Parts: sequence; structure tokens; C-alpha cells
Amino acid sequence: METITSFPHHVRTIENTFITMADGARLAARIWLPVDAEQTPVPAVLEYLPYRKRDDTRYRDALNHPYIAGHGYACVRVDLRGSGDSDGVLADEYLPAEQDDACTVIAWLAEQPWCDGNVGMMGISWGGFNSLHIAARRPPALKAIISASATDDLYVDNMHYMGGCLLSDNLSEATVMFAYNSLPPDPAIVGDRWRQMWRQRLEGSGLWVEKWLEHQHRDHYWKRASVNEDYGAVTCPVFAVGGWADGYTNAIFRLLENFDVPRKGLIGPWGHKYPHLGVPGPAIGFLQETVRWFDHWLKGIDNGIMDEPMLRAWMQDSVPPNPAYEQRPGRWVGEPSWPSPHTVDYCYTLTRHGLAAQRDDAAAEQLSVCSPLSAGLSAGKWASYAATPDLPTDQRDGDGGALVFDTEPLAEPVEVLGLPRLDLEIAADKPVAMVAARLSDVAPNGEATRVTYGLLNLTHRDGSADPQPLTPGQRYRVRVKLNGMAQVFPAGHRLRLSLSSSYFPLVWPAPEPVMLTVSTGRSTLSLPVRPRRDDEDAQLPPFGPAQSAPPLATTQVRPGDHYWRIARDLATGITALHIGNDQGEEIIDETATAVRRNTAESFSFQGNDPTSACGETRTLNGFRRDDWNVEITTSTVLSSTAESFIVTAQLDAYEFDELHGRRRVYAQDWSREIPRQLV
Repeated sequence: METITSFPHHVRTIENTFITMADGARLAARIWLPVDAEQTPVPAVLEYLPYRKRDDTRYRDALNHPYIAGHGYACVRVDLRGSGDSDGVLADEYLPAEQDDACTVIAWLAEQPWCDGNVGMMGISWGGFNSLHIAARRPPALKAIISASATDDLYVDNMHYMGGCLLSDNLSEATVMFAYNSLPPDPAIVGDRWRQMWRQRLEGSGLWVEKWLEHQHRDHYWKRASVNEDYGAVTCPVFAVGGWADGYTNAIFRLLENFDVPRKGLIGPWGHKYPHLGVPGPAIGFLQETVRWFDHWLKGIDNGIMDEPMLRAWMQDSVPPNPAYEQRPGRWVGEPSWPSPHTVDYCYTLTRHGLAAQRDDAAAEQLSVCSPLSAGLSAGKWASYAATPDLPTDQRDGDGGALVFDTEPLAEPVEVLGLPRLDLEIAADKPVAMVAARLSDVAPNGEATRVTYGLLNLTHRDGSADPQPLTPGQRYRVRVKLNGMAQVFPAGHRLRLSLSSSYFPLVWPAPEPVMLTVSTGRSTLSLPVRPRRDDEDAQLPPFGPAQSAPPLATTQVRPGDHYWRIARDLATGITALHIGNDQGEEIIDETATAVRRNTAESFSFQGNDPTSACGETRTLNGFRRDDWNVEITTSTVLSSTAESFIVTAQLDAYEFDELHGRRRVYAQDWSREIPRQLV
């Protein structure tokens, strides 16, 4: 990362200001702006998050916002209502009140003496989501957005459900928000009322995993903040950004295809990170691209950004399987529009002996599999957060419990860009079943690197709004949508399609063991093959080096520890995956605040009993400065029977002082049983 210390504009920082909402509640904002902005007003760029501007996002904000402000913008980081130093309680994600508040904030920004009336939004993950949501509300001052690692459909492509299957990231994200929503505001910002505000949050935020488990189908709960319900509602330009190691790339293809506004897409090799911080690398000069985007749409500068391809994507070269890559070799390719006029669907037919070029005369045979629960231990996370080695490992570990279909060794390289699809004729011996499909690059030595995958709860074969149970033994025609990809399969390598009836812990298992039967000869895999266009791709303007403003000054008190470990007890038959993300403790020098964070996850099962599946998460967060010393711990356990999901959770909040030591100031327990609805 190249640190930039000199910018076209000198920047000043306003540590906190409060923006008053219509009901009198105040949202806390941190602002970076050129020192002469009140004499020469500039556009404003809003980032709007529940992740605590005072401490948690302060590290990233220090890299991003002074840089953008130094190029002539007022950058504003606002804590959502009920988070950080803002008033209120945050009771769920993406509520209408969140969008109402944002529209009020945008109107306030446009009226400030340092703003010229033009506002942009940017954000990653939650901030990428609400950039889309608020664009659909069309506040007059909002002129353009950047949406990174986000989706247009909260149910279909999100960390909660995938293909109608319950993702373990549903529990992980609920744990993240359980912890964040339990944290107090900073007394240095809100004053003596911090305990009262903290108590309101502890009592009022609730356990979000309950809500998410109560809505197992695509109903109004998910539709209310899914912009694909009305793509036409978004009328400002959109820059959609993501990475192949993230969970949100599919939405970029849909946004490019369905929006009728100026738009661009960028997909690199990264996980759930902004591209200038991207891992796996190469990271790029994304802040330069951010400035170019807003220069064009907020300042009216014709800098050529819209003359470049609609989609820029990192075409990944073949690599051995590894749960963590520093770099992914490859090259940038461009497409003038999406769907691409250049890709060609290439169809393979599933046969008893593998994947063959599409044949109408392939024999129809029945192949069956009942996968062990261990088949998913090499799956990695739904989205790589780059904190632990969370990418998929060698897929041979799970292929022994799957139906496997290989091509012959390729005579020449094959390059794929886009969204593969799998059309299956399939039957199950139970009324509720799932299929996990994964596509791997198999090297001559047999190593299998997963390139993409897809999941389908077969009760959702006709959609997720009104699933229907299967008739055991009946054959169905179903389509499994695989995640988007850009991959080179070298000559001499083979493509492998693996099908399994379970993929835990990435996805929660079906209520009981299932035997799947696939009809070969009547099932096909379609890949969007992109012929090489080296001359055109070589003309793409190169991205600049990754740059940022100077990093935040911190002092480490205790180092962190990250791990990803599988343990199998042969005596009890219990297998467990343990994931640790201990970020240690460090002091933010400019506020003298010590921050500590630790999250631990465990997913386990016994034998091949799906009702033994269990996920457990624990968090510890703490802050201390002078006489302010608090600690919050949470624990959430998800298990299931064949009929229900069972959630238990605990929340404990503590204060420390010289007189009483560690003193518990709040505690709450939850226990809830939620009926399974064909999941």
C-alpha cells in the first residue's frame, strides 16, 4: 500500500457533529473536508454504517476519507440510529427508518455551507446495501453511488440463505450484530447519558437470528429492501464492486443487466474488502477510481471513466488449492456490456463416466449418493473475510462423498466468464433435500481447486416464495445456479463437477439423511466460455497502485490470533471445525482508547446424524480509557431437530472500577424453538 501524505486540498477533520432527525433523534457524524470548503463548496460523499465510526471503522476511515477529501470532497461517516454514538436502538438490518434517516442526512448535507448541493454515497457490505436502498428512494441531492460487496436481493444472494438453503453465515452475521448492538456509545462524545443509551440498546436490540430464522422463504421481510423488486426505482449512476472470493459477485451481473442508468462493474480476486485493501491480491488503486467516479458524476469532469468497458473482471489463472492466497495470478479483461456479446455457452452432458461435450444420444443412467456430513469440511466460508484461512481447500477431501463427473484432459485452455448453470434430472428419497454442486479445476497431479459452486434446496425448485415438498422417488427437472466466475482452465487440466447431498458447515443439513439420484444423459452443465481477446484486453487502461492516506496510529497491547482447525474425535464420532478471530487489544493513539475484540466459532456434528449439527459463536468486546472500562460478552448456539431450529443465547455486560472490580450491569438469556419450513 502506497501512503499518500500530500493532496490537492488541505483537509480538516470534525471529530463529531450531530445531525437531527425529524423525530428529534440525533445521528453522530465524523467529517473530513477541505479547509476552504466554506469559501469554495464541494460535493459531499456519505458512508452510512452501524459499525462505530469512533473506533471500529476508524482504522479504515483513516485510509479512505482523508484521501477522498484531499481531492476536493466533504466525506461524512454517519453512525446509523442505534449504533456507535447515535441515539436510538437498532432492531434489525435495512429497516425503512434507516432509509428515512439517510434521506434526512442527505438533505442536511446538501444544505451545509461547505457543500455545493451534490451528494454521493459509497459503502461496502452494509454500506453497499444501503447505498442501493437509498438510491431507490431518489433523494434529490443524491447524484451517484458506489456499492461494494452488496446485493440486489436480500434472500437470494445474501449471507442468510442461498438457493433456499440456510447458510452458517446467517449465524455468523447474527453474532456480529449481536455484539455490535450491545456496545455502548463513547462518553467522550455523548457525555453522561452514555449509560442510559447503553441500557436502551442492551434491552431493545434483540436477537436478530430469531427474525432471520422466522423468515425461511422469500417473503415481504426480504423483499422490502431488495432493489430487484423495482430496478427502475434507481435513477442515479451506479458503480458496483466485488471480488471472486466474496459472496456478492452475482448481484453485479444482475445490476449491470437490469439497471437502466449509467453503470459500471468491477470484480477482482478479493474477499470482503475494498479493492485497495483487497486480499487475495492484487490490490488496486481503488481510491483513485473512486475519485474518478465522483469527479465525473458530482463535479461534471469528463475524465473518460464512462468510455471504459462496463465490466472489468480479473480473469484468474489456475492455482493449487490453498485456504489463503496472498495473490491470485491472472489478468484484467473487459466487456462493453452485460450480458456479454462475446461469451458462448458451452454445454457438457453428465454421463456415467464424466462430463462429455453435449450429446443427445448419451445413455440415461441413474447414479445415487448419500453424502457424509464431512463432505463440506473443505468448503471454506460463504464469503472470505481475509481474517483467517477461510477459502476452500483441496476438494478431493469431499469428493469421496459426492458424485464426481470429470472431463477428459483439455486439449487447449478454456476461459470462463459469467454465471454457470446446472440443469439436473434428480430425485430424492425424502420430502426435504438439497444438492450442492461445485466446479473444480483438476490439475494433472489430481489436486482439485474449487472455482465456483451452487446450492439448491430442492423444495425451492420452482422458486423460494412458496416451496413445496418433494415426492420421494419422483424425478424433477431443476436448475442450480452456480456463482459467477472468471477462470482459466489450462490445457492438460480437467473440469470436475461434484454433487453432494450435504455441504456442512457452509450450509445447514437437511432434516434427515437423503439419497439423491441423478439421471445422466438428461443432466447438463452450461459454462459461459469467453474466447480470448488479448488485443482488446491489452488496451485496457491499467489501474494505479493501491494508495491511501496515512494509517491510523495505534499501540499494540496484546497481539491477536487467527486459526481454522478441524478436530475429529474417533471415540465419540464428533467432528468439529473451530474458527478463531482474536484481534487482540490495541490503543487508538489519538483518542487514547484501548479496544479489544475476540470472536470464536465452532461447528460440529456426530457421525452422519444431521440433527447433531450445531453451531456456536462467542464474542468478547471491550473498551477502556481513564475511568471508562466496559466489556460485553455474547454466546449464541444454533442446533436443530428434524422439525425445528433451536436457538439459545446469552448476553452479559460489565463495568470495571477500582472500588468494585468487574461488575455485571446487565444480563439476558434467550431460548427459542422455531419450526423448520422445508429447510
